[in-house]
Amino acid sequence: VQLQASGGGLVQAGESLRLSCAASGYAFTRYAVGWFRQAPGKEREFVAGIASSGGDTYYADSVKGRFTISRDNAKNTVFLQMNSLKPDDTAVYYCAARLRNIMALATAYGYWGQGTQVTVSS
Repeated sequence: VQLQASGGGLVQAGESLRLSCAASGYAFTRYAVGWFRQAPGKEREFVAGIASSGGDTYYADSVKGRFTISRDNAKNTVFLQMNSLKPDDTAVYYCAARLRNIMALATAYGYWGQGTQVTVSS
């Protein structure tokens, strides 16, 4: 599975962005997908995850109620809708895939996209 993240940019606090993770390769519908982010000087952290079927989702407490993860398996794409953005959301965002269930641990994912920069100004 190959992943390509896109949709990042520079926005002001309170605005929205939608990230996309386009996948290519075999049987993407078998993979759970997670979004992670990494700010300068900080460890990579889990943001949101979605099961292979799209039926289960999981969010970090810091983004609950503001971010929504979804997937369109017909288009091999996973989305992260980010609303009410805050300066603390500034980071490089990565999508990652793994077989079977969602995990919040980055090392559990074997496939990674290249990352897209999100910058939120105050």
